Amino acid sequence: MSDTLTREFYEGLTKLGVQGHLADQFLLYRQELLDWNTRTNLTAITDPEEVLSKHFLDSLSLLLAYDQPGIHLLDIGSGAGFPGLPLKIARPEWRVTLLEATNKKVAFLRHMVEILQLEGVEVIHGRAEEVGRKSEYRAAFDVITARAVASLPVLLEYCAPCCRINGRIILPKKGDLSTELLQGKRAASQVGAVFAADVLIELPGLADGRRLLVWKQQKLCPAQFPRSGAAIAKKPLG
Repeated sequence: MSDTLTREFYEGLTKLGVQGHLADQFLLYRQELLDWNTRTNLTAITDPEEVLSKHFLDSLSLLLAYDQPGIHLLDIGSGAGFPGLPLKIARPEWRVTLLEATNKKVAFLRHMVEILQLEGVEVIHGRAEEVGRKSEYRAAFDVITARAVASLPVLLEYCAPCCRINGRIILPKKGDLSTELLQGKRAASQVGAVFAADVLIELPGLADGRRLLVWKQQKLCPAQFPRSGAAIAKKPLG
């Protein structure tokens, strides 16, 4: 496995305002990810260079949509840590909460937090529809994201309950989104959010139609949301 980072990756870091001296942490992250992946299914992307672009830079692309100091970010369905952990590496002053439902992935996340010596990171083993009803997480976050988890209406019902007023929900997507976006806008109106921006991602290795759909939480999410997982699956909002 390559123990270097590509020129394109450094170009991406520079474009996003991420300090180059953090490269060693990304190298270690990649090494541990691919090592664990031989024993536990964490990612289908196993090419070292693709890990840099399709996992790390893709995660860091959220900085194109929102990059403020001292925020508290919630990453729903974090999986192997994307996008939350790369964002924490890039912005060490951010507080980051990683929510993941699968035991083996939770174990990996906790391992990475320890091995990267990250402070201000919480790893929660749980589901969004459960965490969103807990008072300590309700309207508690400045930014919420969820990558490759579900459709926009479902994601908005997962995210909005935990988003503070004037906070942002940033949802990475790609492809033809015309129908899904209309459904998302209708769902947003039900959970107190409004569509704010559609940001095209233009970074090395990611020129394939990736976008960041940004929503602003205008008011507190109504108390009836999120519904149970079964109710969400049976009748999505929108």
